[in-house]
Amino acid sequence: MDHAYLFNRGEDYMIYNFLGAHPFTDENGDQGYIFRVWAPKASQVSVIGDFNDWEPGAAQMFKLGNSGIWEVKVVGASQWDRYKYRVIGADNRIYDKGDPYARHFETRPNNASILYDPNDYKWGDSAFRKNRPDAVKDPQPINIYELHLGSWRRHPDGNFFTYKELAIDLVDYCRKMNYTHIELMPILEHPLDASWGYQVTGYYAVTSRFGTPADFKYFVDILHQAGIAIILDWVPAHFPKNLEGLVRFDGTPCYEYSDPRIGEHREWGTYVFDYSKNEVISFLISNAIFWLEEFHIDGLRVDAVSSMLYRDYGRQSYIPNKYGGNENLEAIEFFKKLNSIVRSKYPSVMMIAEESTAWPKVSHPVEEGGLGFTHKWNMGWMHDTLDYFATDSYARGWHHDQFCFSMMYAFSENYVLSLSHDEVVHGKYSLIDKMPGDVWRKFASLRTLFMYQMSHPGAKLNFMGAEFGQFIEWRFYEELQWFMLDFESHRLLQEYCSQLNRFYIDHPQLWRDDKTWAGFEWIDASDTVNNVFIYARKSPQASENDIYVALNMVPQPLEEYKIPVYELGTYKIVMNTDDMAYGGSGYPTGLSPEGTFEAVDEPYNGKPYHIKLNLPPLAGIYFTKIADPKKAAPKKAKAKKPAASAASKKPAAKKKAASTTAKKPAAAKKTKDKK
Repeated sequence: MDHAYLFNRGEDYMIYNFLGAHPFTDENGDQGYIFRVWAPKASQVSVIGDFNDWEPGAAQMFKLGNSGIWEVKVVGASQWDRYKYRVIGADNRIYDKGDPYARHFETRPNNASILYDPNDYKWGDSAFRKNRPDAVKDPQPINIYELHLGSWRRHPDGNFFTYKELAIDLVDYCRKMNYTHIELMPILEHPLDASWGYQVTGYYAVTSRFGTPADFKYFVDILHQAGIAIILDWVPAHFPKNLEGLVRFDGTPCYEYSDPRIGEHREWGTYVFDYSKNEVISFLISNAIFWLEEFHIDGLRVDAVSSMLYRDYGRQSYIPNKYGGNENLEAIEFFKKLNSIVRSKYPSVMMIAEESTAWPKVSHPVEEGGLGFTHKWNMGWMHDTLDYFATDSYARGWHHDQFCFSMMYAFSENYVLSLSHDEVVHGKYSLIDKMPGDVWRKFASLRTLFMYQMSHPGAKLNFMGAEFGQFIEWRFYEELQWFMLDFESHRLLQEYCSQLNRFYIDHPQLWRDDKTWAGFEWIDASDTVNNVFIYARKSPQASENDIYVALNMVPQPLEEYKIPVYELGTYKIVMNTDDMAYGGSGYPTGLSPEGTFEAVDEPYNGKPYHIKLNLPPLAGIYFTKIADPKKAAPKKAKAKKPAASAASKKPAAKKKAASTTAKKPAAAKKTKDKK
């Protein structure tokens, strides 16, 4: 394979097997590493490192034709040696650069690349990978726990947990909490902790803060063997201005656009990849494939997609495209190419777009005019939902449509309902502290929010700490406030989330059809007086009865509330956010001693039948039909009596008439009461 040729055409999607540093053994048995780097306009490049005492002239590199690639073999270079590229740029300045394809780096603040043999781990997750469902075609429960490895847990002295330590603890925690997936905020190498990992300098290296590449493979392997899928945040939108990184790699804008009007995000302090360059396309697509192939990652959440789609994103001045519009045509083609390749090679992999505008068909197939992602974050649902829940209960009737609006477009994309890290920082308050009222009402509202999220069409995502009600905002520099679990209200909320997650997994009605109206029906979305919402999640499987959802958004119980249903029979509440076991009030719902209630044979609100129950305050319930109507026992045939004389019948007839007359007022009164 002519890697250089394909790389220059933007068609080498595993270029990491060629560029970078790779071990070799020559015909004489001498061992070392071969180095290759793309620096097309550099006037001179050499490798400096531990193996040559960082002497600039000891390992001069040579150009491979007109490819822009430089190469040299260094006998004696060995694993764990540190190195950099000494580049004399087209501007005659000297740059010491990290390897864009390095597999390992020093831990910040140091930034040298480290030689590393990637063939260092034996995987044990083949069964998990073989059984992964198709990301588009196969319905599956998707409940994602988003976390930041550096602040999920820390040692008492403030030091990070290692990948291996995190793997053991996360497996136990995800099993306990019944999450199906985790999503890791960026763990690609980055120099600044405060960037949360979103300003990457080492795209082909896991951060050394938590260990080695082999340690991270162990992390992935252990979670896979426990049945937990892993999604990575991936950042192809921009890169930082750190001089050891990609910026002006050969003394000119190499990886970035040359014009700052489209090549720089000044508010972020970063540069934008030049998606018109074939070599940049090979670099980025190969990087996506690298994480899926080398580290068995199950999905990529692509960060800041909107900033890539629009040339004027966050800019006062910009360069229009060739048609005069603000769309970045090169980035659009990049997404289509990326997603088509991933879809063809890894159909089980999720490609999730963080896209915050109304760009059409983000999660539609490329052949149908879409960008080809499998999923898109539902930012509209997130904003409307959090605004509604942050509104005081007395005013929620005026915001009723805000709650309902998401169903107007719920099936236009394949959505993820995300309550992410972005919503619990920078003065936005933690999730529980967004809820109005006293502490009891905050917990009650948060339980109801989670119930609503789990029953709304779409995959689910929640950021760490929300599941036990951390009151402070997320702080990247310290671990979560796990000590809050010493308090009963937080411990019960965590138990509630665990049970709710389990219920979601066990009831396919909540996830089998998240893409069409066949899986969802509004039962009553018009009660603005009581602030109640009622809907049903449905399944095409005859064996799976509809799950009805009733949400009371005010802190007062609603007595004998009528809920329309389609069928007669016995119904049962199967999940109640107000259960005392979860920290609720335990308000009686008016059920029978068996915990069930019968549908009433009387039409209500457009449905043939209804049930009647008490709705607890600031609470949600799931209920479902569990049995058909009870059939009346057949009457026993009475033995025939001997025929009586006419004389003997008359007194009996009068007695019956008198009896009937006596009962009339009671019957009339009963009818009146019934009305």
